[in-house]
Amino acid sequence: MINIFSERVKKVSCILSSEDSDAFLITNLKNIRYLTGFTGSFAIALITKEDCLLMVDFRYIEQAKKEVFSEIKEFKDSWFKTLKDIIHKKKIKKLYFEASCSYETFNKLSEIKGITLIPKSYIIENIRAIKDIVEIEFIKKAVVRAENAFLEIKPLIKEGVKERDIAMNLEFEIRKQGADSLPFPVIVASGPNSSMPHWRNSERLLKKGDFVIIDWGAEYNGYYSDMTRTFIIGKASKKQIKIYETVNRARKLAIGASLSGSKAKKIDANARNLIKQSGYGENFGHATGHGVGLDIHEHPKINFNSNDIIQAGMVFTIEPGIYIEGFGGVRIEDMVLVTKNSTEVLTNLSTELEIL
Repeated sequence: MINIFSERVKKVSCILSSEDSDAFLITNLKNIRYLTGFTGSFAIALITKEDCLLMVDFRYIEQAKKEVFSEIKEFKDSWFKTLKDIIHKKKIKKLYFEASCSYETFNKLSEIKGITLIPKSYIIENIRAIKDIVEIEFIKKAVVRAENAFLEIKPLIKEGVKERDIAMNLEFEIRKQGADSLPFPVIVASGPNSSMPHWRNSERLLKKGDFVIIDWGAEYNGYYSDMTRTFIIGKASKKQIKIYETVNRARKLAIGASLSGSKAKKIDANARNLIKQSGYGENFGHATGHGVGLDIHEHPKINFNSNDIIQAGMVFTIEPGIYIEGFGGVRIEDMVLVTKNSTEVLTNLSTELEIL
């Protein structure tokens, strides 16, 4: 683990050296966790060309000593005073900071005399897009947790059961699997509700002939999984079968295009064009996929205007869908890992149409 965190910090330090910046202030907690291993709810990190310093208050000093391998500094008066003293002591003149920081933080930084502040976007996030072996293992375990939890509650998916009851039981089983958190509230969308991609759940009872979309994920050591399956209750119409098969074919085409060196927008185009050719182009309005890791949505972006180039080590979803207001919808979502010469599908649950 020491080498992994050191390697991550080293990548940032190399960017500082190449761009002639003295230091980079990190305030995003997910980025801090990625670089140092710290899992608390408040900290700031300062990376220079030589090292990484984590600053925490009294609440987290003991925790930081257990989790973090870089230098730790406890601030007692305020983080700002401690940071200002360190900046002057290290003679930092050119400071990068994350553009996502709060306006209040930016105003405080502006009070420091003698430094040039330069906002930077996605430096750490772009590094995080390429997963290392530890991250990949954590994500795979998050997938297993999510799938095991789903298999426990799958018998509940039947006529007469409430959307909310399925969601609550699935969330409980995910916790039982050991997940400390959920990446997002479980989605259970049935019948006409399934035409809304981000419907949560409701008191609605599942009925014969319903589409039922279930979208869920789990967590392992801070890393997430994300998957979706769609079922039909009781009996399927020809139109439902056609829509399901169209989405599934689009999913397969997009996965087949997910290779190292590919353009993310072309992966999206593979799914989107097939759905459009099948007559449902206006019914697929969201991205084909997104990266998953410490955040449930991160780089790369798999959509029609993405400029991302797929690289080995990237983990992302493929999740085409068709949604028809008043009728229902289908989404099938897998997670994939791109390797040097191939693509590994990380999700294992069947994608064939199941009528429950």
